[in-house]
Amino acid sequence: QLQLVESGGGLVQPGGSLRLSCAASGFTLDYYAIGWFRQAPGKEREGVSCISSSDGRTYYEASVKGRFTISRDNAKNTVYLQMNSLKPDDTAVYYCAARPRGYYCSGYPGDFASWGQGTQVTISS
Repeated sequence: QLQLVESGGGLVQPGGSLRLSCAASGFTLDYYAIGWFRQAPGKEREGVSCISSSDGRTYYEASVKGRFTISRDNAKNTVYLQMNSLKPDDTAVYYCAARPRGYYCSGYPGDFASWGQGTQVTISS
């Protein structure tokens, strides 16, 4: 059974940093494209970043480009999202998700089959 567990969320001041982790169990994570999504209250879930399975290519939503970095540690079966220069608009529940094996990265939540439970990120002074 594919399972994803996010951790690392919290409350930080604007300009601060957080590193989110997405740990996988039941499957080898590097065979799957893994995406990070976020959902703020009253808003739709949106794609933040994605890392492909085949070549490790990375993708970022425009508002986080240059501030967020997605990476993969195959030995730990974990994907990370390093978030720097955080802004109040980054406040949301962050989720990681896996596409079905063999598919490329996507920014659409409907393309992902397996989801974690989410971790809250709050940016406030």
